[in-house]
Amino acid sequence: TIDFVTAATGGKQRLSLSPDEWLEVTIPPGIEEGQILRLKGKGGPGIGGGPQGAPPGDALIEVHIAPHPFFRREGDDIHVELPVSLPEAVMGARVPVPTVSGPVTMTIPKGSDTGARLRLRGRGIRRRRQGREVAGDQYVTLKVVIGASDDPELAKFLEEWAKTHPTDPRQATGPGTTQSGAAPGGTTQGAAA
Repeated sequence: TIDFVTAATGGKQRLSLSPDEWLEVTIPPGIEEGQILRLKGKGGPGIGGGPQGAPPGDALIEVHIAPHPFFRREGDDIHVELPVSLPEAVMGARVPVPTVSGPVTMTIPKGSDTGARLRLRGRGIRRRRQGREVAGDQYVTLKVVIGASDDPELAKFLEEWAKTHPTDPRQATGPGTTQSGAAPGGTTQGAAA
């Protein structure tokens, strides 16, 4: 099993061929789950064995990649969910973002919502393809974290703000809800889970 970042960026990894034999293997950048690594001359003895016989064969190793706690891979692209604070989402901010090649700084646009998806061009999987280097992108999905919700000052501000800025984020869900979330006739739709 190869760790996620080594599979993405390449590097050295110790692999076990048997309980007694370990090898340091070069992992090419962008290796994929199920891909076969060929280790020349590291297989079983050739026919006839011994000093006069054929050289050992090649060892074929099927690659398994360990999942990562927050990166997910799709082809050459990397996906990550990034928590941002309410002030960062409302006012915009420059924040650090992890990538497989190390942290970078990204601009969160003003007025960002949970689920907004931003792209870091060229920050995905880099590898050689047909003699040239290509790179995927990293997609960052924002998750707005409210934080301390029992702040009376914040609650008072939001109450006043809501009076002058009425919005209905459920409007896109179709008929049946109004500004207050009640259906025509006055009964509230939905139930607590």
